[in-house]
Amino acid sequence: MAFVELEHKGDIAVLTVNRPEALNALNDEVISQLDKVLDSIDPASVRCLIVTGAGQKAFVAGADIAQMSGLTKAEGEAFGKHGNDVFRKLETLSVPTIAAVNGFALGGGCELAMSCDIRLCAETAVFGQPEVGLGITPGFGGTQRMARLIGQGKAKELIYTARNMKAPEALSVGLVQAVYPAEELMAEAEKMASRIAGNAPIAVRACKKAINDGLQVDMDQAVVVEEKLFGSCFETTDQKNAMSAFVEKRKHDPFVNC
Repeated sequence: MAFVELEHKGDIAVLTVNRPEALNALNDEVISQLDKVLDSIDPASVRCLIVTGAGQKAFVAGADIAQMSGLTKAEGEAFGKHGNDVFRKLETLSVPTIAAVNGFALGGGCELAMSCDIRLCAETAVFGQPEVGLGITPGFGGTQRMARLIGQGKAKELIYTARNMKAPEALSVGLVQAVYPAEELMAEAEKMASRIAGNAPIAVRACKKAINDGLQVDMDQAVVVEEKLFGSCFETTDQKNAMSAFVEKRKHDPFVNC
C-alpha cells in the first residue's frame, strides 16, 4: 500500500505510516489503508506489533487539515467515525502493540499512539491535542483515552489549552513508558517487542483482553473476566509444557502459540 507499510521481522511486525512529505498526516485514504493492514495481521504468526511513522520529523503530525477544512457537520461525523472505528480496531487487536513515537504526535497522531498498549518515544517527540485552536474537538478518541491514561485534570488542561507536551513531561505524567535517544528508539522498541514475543502468546493476549475489558466494568465483574481468561489458559499446550518444565526444573520448550 502507498501510505501504510507492514514489515515482518520474525514474530514481530512493524507497521509504518509512510507519508513523510505530509508529516504522515491522516486522511481518509491513510486511515482506510491502516484498516486493511490491521485486518491482515495474523496472531498465529505475529506476537507483537510496533507502530511508527516514516522519516525523522513525525510519528503522525495529525489528521489532514486540508481535507477537514471543508467538511460539513455530517461529513465531520463520518470522518470521526472512520478514524474511531480503525483506532478502536487497533486498541482491541488481540496482538500486543507498541507505539514507537519518533517525532510529532499531534492530534490524530497522539490519538493513534494512545490506541496502542505501550508508548515509547524519542527525546525529540512532541505530543498534543491542538484541535480547539482549530475550532474543533479531538475526533479520534483523544478526549476519552487521554483522560483514562493520565487523569481527567491533566487531560483537560492539555486539551483545553491546546499546548504541546515534550517527551520528559509525557514520561512524567505517564503518557509514555520510556524515552530514548532518537537513534535508539526502534532498537529499544524491537527489544521490548522481542521480550513480549518470547512469552506465551495466548497468555499475553489473554492479559491484554483482561486489562482492556476489566477497565470497562466494576471490580466484581472485572475479576470474573480475569477468572475466565485465567481458566482458558489451562487448555493450552504452552501452559502444560511451561508448567511441567518448571516443576521438573528444566527449561521449557519454545512456545507454540496453542
